[in-house]
Amino acid sequence: MSLKAQLEAIVYAAETPITLEQIIQLVKDSVVAAGAVDDTEVKSRVRSCLEELSGEYGGSDHGIEIRQVAGGYRMSTKPEQHEVVRTYAKSLKPPVRLSLPALETLAVIAYKQPVTVPEINDIRGVDSGGVIGTLLDRKLITTAGRKQVIGRPILYKTTKEFLMRFGLKDVNELPSMEEFEKLVAESFQAELIPAESSVAEAAANPEPPQPDRSASTEEEEEPSSAPKNSGESEGASSEQQEIEKSAAPLPE
Repeated sequence: MSLKAQLEAIVYAAETPITLEQIIQLVKDSVVAAGAVDDTEVKSRVRSCLEELSGEYGGSDHGIEIRQVAGGYRMSTKPEQHEVVRTYAKSLKPPVRLSLPALETLAVIAYKQPVTVPEINDIRGVDSGGVIGTLLDRKLITTAGRKQVIGRPILYKTTKEFLMRFGLKDVNELPSMEEFEKLVAESFQAELIPAESSVAEAAANPEPPQPDRSASTEEEEEPSSAPKNSGESEGASSEQQEIEKSAAPLPE
């Protein structure tokens, strides 16, 4: 691949302006392999090629151009094409946002099509009737006749809109079930690792034992009982004195 083609692909793919230094780091090995002897020559070749590429896109037969923005390079539409691009942008459909049940149902239909609602329910383990309506409204699925069994349930399959939304040439480009299961397993494993780390951290750093509040409460209550006992003993000694006085012999 030529250096010009590499630079064109990099600038096109960049979401934000990409600097000359970033581009050099990406293509340095190929430029050195092409005969550049040092970093100065690498930078000179890359800069020269970028200027040449910018000049080509600057011609009237191109609707986009390579501009220097905020210290970097990026592709953008030319000002004279803004009106037609604005009209096209207004015609674009908003991105499809589906709930998890809708995605599950759509995946079952994509892999098992044509398929009936009872078959989808058996696979998912829940009723999918409401979700089917949503997918029909979004034009992601359509009917495909009726299955020749008792009750003749409706068959469903994916649509051209489904292929367009997910960037597929046809359903044969869907990942195989083995690949799909591997992706799901990796996703679950990624979710489990933080949880396992939290458990291990909790085991390594247990919380200090809390003090026994019942013992301290009993200790606090003990002094309050002492005055009560003292009052009872004083009352008992007063009664004893009264008894002794009444028992004493009267003077003659």
